[in-house]
Amino acid sequence: MTNDRKNSPPPLDDQLCYAIYSAGIAIQRVYKPLLDELGVTYPQYLVLNVLWRDDQKTVGAIAETLALESSTLTPLLKRLETAGLLQRTRNPNNERQVVVALTDKGRALQSRAGCLGEALLTASMQSPEDLASLNKNIRNLRDTIYSQIGGWGTPA
Repeated sequence: MTNDRKNSPPPLDDQLCYAIYSAGIAIQRVYKPLLDELGVTYPQYLVLNVLWRDDQKTVGAIAETLALESSTLTPLLKRLETAGLLQRTRNPNNERQVVVALTDKGRALQSRAGCLGEALLTASMQSPEDLASLNKNIRNLRDTIYSQIGGWGTPA
């Protein structure tokens, strides 16, 4: 049996996808104790973040923003609703749509969530400008890739 190294994948440390993946895990580890204090998981935080920016969105719109399937999002929304952070209601004009809105408790959490960015800044030992540039470059990479494979709103 021959070992054809030309067809072998490069080591993980040489793969951009692994660098981005493992950086995401590291960031989530920085966030975890802070999210625990807020009483939410990272995926729940993402949902809240979408609503803090633009409250009263449909489940489909939130799923598209986060590139998730609605079936993946629904359990997150149920847990957030049980925690009293949001409310789901049927759209009276279209019974098939569920509209998600923050409660006062969910809105109040926003002012306590600013610590996440500060924690990342401290843990990364990067300047705010360097992190902003990195974020811009990664978003550009993501958007370019999605433009080639079917769009950001198309779940994997």
